[in-house]
Amino acid sequence: MTTDERELTEPVALCVEDGSALNPRARGWSRRSLHRANLHGCFGTNKRWDYWAVLAGDLVISAVYSDIDHFGLADVYWADLVSGETGGKAILVPADAVALPEVPGTAPLLVHRDGLDLAITDSEQGTTLRASWTEPDGRLGRLDLVVELPAGHESLNVVIPWNDRQFNFTSKHQARPVVGELVVGDRQWVVGGDGPSTAWGVLDVGRGRWPSEIAWNWGGGAGRVDDHVVGLQFGAKWTEGSGFTENGLIVDGRLSKIGRELGWQYEWDEPMAPWRVVDPGGQLDVTLTPRFDKHSAVDGGEFGSETHQVFGTWSGRLRTDDGLELSFEGIQGFAEEARQRW
Repeated sequence: MTTDERELTEPVALCVEDGSALNPRARGWSRRSLHRANLHGCFGTNKRWDYWAVLAGDLVISAVYSDIDHFGLADVYWADLVSGETGGKAILVPADAVALPEVPGTAPLLVHRDGLDLAITDSEQGTTLRASWTEPDGRLGRLDLVVELPAGHESLNVVIPWNDRQFNFTSKHQARPVVGELVVGDRQWVVGGDGPSTAWGVLDVGRGRWPSEIAWNWGGGAGRVDDHVVGLQFGAKWTEGSGFTENGLIVDGRLSKIGRELGWQYEWDEPMAPWRVVDPGGQLDVTLTPRFDKHSAVDGGEFGSETHQVFGTWSGRLRTDDGLELSFEGIQGFAEEARQRW
């Protein structure tokens, strides 16, 4: 294991009993989600979300269900990486119109209003993503996916503690097989299916109290390399100086945690140029060749955001904690830089 970070093995509350500050015992990382996000009080700084993405060859799908105190957001998004066509539906709602449980994955995430019907439901076998909406051009959209959770499949879970009053718990899942379909108008995409899976689920759970302005990198991906299933998971910027990272490899369902900050090489103004991520300790050296840039920008004065999230394929090499070395190319994945004022 290439980290000195504290590994947690038992359930723990994220905050102290009254919810006002970070629980010292919550500092650490784990191979499965163990934190209960008892974020009581401190209105305006609490951020709660579940973000799902599905990497399905020439197709990318995502779904968001979030509460950032001031309002809620729910959306479904899809992009055809060949044609560049995109679609979906996003709605802003009052914060009390969405509800995320303190323990992620223990209650359905539901919204049915303003033209979007979205349901994210968890079980021991996996997560079901179902949605229906109307595209701007009048076509009906429908999503029905199952993101499988293989027995023993590990995830990267960690608390990033900027200080006792500002902190975030994240649970990152990579390389989970997906089956189902997306239908838009008279067009149907079959996702995953028989034989080796060509579709992979990604989950980003966030529960925490954030600074009013911050930037982050996030990247990941999944694919088959020889007889192995490889998942990539790494981030930067937002974790620096905290003593913890969200960096790791998930190979055949087993997490290798990387405690070092990784080096990211890319250009904000040229997002379609390659993105390289390197571990100074030699455990990871990968490059993403983008195919599509999902660029979003919102300027709301006090609140605003801008993100370049690029999708493409990773090539490079890695080494797991048990010494397995793999070289690969063509693994589906993504990388992003997000800049937030919230």
